[in-house]
Amino acid sequence: MFEALPGLIETLPAYLGGHMRLSVAAILAALAISLPLGILAARNGAIASPALGIASVLQTIPALALLALMVPLLGGTIGFAPAFIALTLYGVLPVLRNTIVGLQGVDPVVREAARGAGMSDWQSLMRVELPLAAPAIMAGIRTATVWVVGAATLATPVGATSLGNYIFSGLQTRNWAAVIFGCLCSAGLALLLDQLIAASERGLQSGRRRGALASALALILIPGLILAAVLINTRAPGEGAYQQEARLASGLSDDPVIVGAKSFTEQYILAEVIERQLQAAGARTDRRDNLGSTVVFDALRSGEIDVYVDYTGTLWANAMGEETPVARHRMYAAVSSWLYESAGIVALGRLGFENAYGFAVTAEFADTQNVASIADLAALPSLSVGADPEFFARNEWERTRSLYDLTGVEQRSMDSAFMYDAVRNEAVDVITAYTSDGRVLAYDLVILDDPRGALPPYDAVILLSAEAARRPAVARALEPLIGAVDADLMREANAVVEVERGSVSQAATLILERIEAQ
Repeated sequence: MFEALPGLIETLPAYLGGHMRLSVAAILAALAISLPLGILAARNGAIASPALGIASVLQTIPALALLALMVPLLGGTIGFAPAFIALTLYGVLPVLRNTIVGLQGVDPVVREAARGAGMSDWQSLMRVELPLAAPAIMAGIRTATVWVVGAATLATPVGATSLGNYIFSGLQTRNWAAVIFGCLCSAGLALLLDQLIAASERGLQSGRRRGALASALALILIPGLILAAVLINTRAPGEGAYQQEARLASGLSDDPVIVGAKSFTEQYILAEVIERQLQAAGARTDRRDNLGSTVVFDALRSGEIDVYVDYTGTLWANAMGEETPVARHRMYAAVSSWLYESAGIVALGRLGFENAYGFAVTAEFADTQNVASIADLAALPSLSVGADPEFFARNEWERTRSLYDLTGVEQRSMDSAFMYDAVRNEAVDVITAYTSDGRVLAYDLVILDDPRGALPPYDAVILLSAEAARRPAVARALEPLIGAVDADLMREANAVVEVERGSVSQAATLILERIEAQ
């Protein structure tokens, strides 16, 4: 783990900066909503019940789902905005609930005494009720802070930079040092903010206003100083004269080309290949990694990203809503036409390999159970299938079950990072492997035949947004990749990361060197 620290620390300013901006902004926004609403609701029961009910319902929605829902609601916008709104909503309930409970818990005799002393309702609230309710309110703020800082790690799949970048990419590339580092940094940030708020709370409870004020100032200044240092360290270096000349000569504008990627190893590698190909042509680039399958497509359609690699079968089922697969060339033609006609998206071309779903078993299981095709699975007395959650929601799963009569199958949803170990360790009988994954060969797995054509083709295709398609230099820079990456090369590159524990950069270099040598 320690040898990986220099590389992890190098990206810490960008990831911590994104996490700080997102968390602090969401916490402040949650306070701005919940404190006034809580004060109003504490004095009006007709408002309290619906306010708490709505906030409670929002809290029952898993944070990742709430984050993902914001993307279509904002018209395909990714990045800070959907994450900020979702986290703000997530932070409202603890403060709102504790504000109402704290104010309603003030003894009515105390309120009556305040009125008897000639105080107005406002003076009673500010001088008597809020100070008495402050411990409960501060406890709610502490809870909200910890929740928001923790949930902010889940903002990565909607394109917001956070410490979750370590966790999501680490899980997919089996870089456990990155996962642990991301978790420790997130936990440390949450504890720091929690303890600063706790110090303010103790100062208020003891009556030491100076101590409370100092803690409050620290709560503002320390995150501010961390964020300022992060922003200084992440300022983009100035563009050199040679870089500017190359960019202008290529016809590329000042606007960066934004490269997107889904959350698995192959996508990281291909995004790196595309980014380096664009940079070699003189383009400025930016990356949005770890995006969900639907999120990344919506982002391309809305122009939030410019280019990424998708698969014909995914687009056919998810974007177009088609249920019955067709031949590879027909599917590519139909998908390309639909993309352009519906959103102006250009399918630049196929990379040259297919990354399809394939039902895979160990060689030992295939031999002992006499299994060679998916049809043979129906004869087994019991069967457990491991797959990523997306597969079980796809039409091809229902089609496979119907065509091959796979009734009574135990479905085991799991992250793709764990599927291959699960089948190798006999935790499940079958997995829906990715056919270009390097672990298929490394783990001695057998891809079962699909004689009834249940699974559609999944050709890897470079997609350009409508805006990027209007920049011919972008297409020219990426044209050398078309048809240049076959299945063997992609499987070998994936194995560099997934089996040999190499870096994504090393895998991308392997592909680019092979293309150059052709």
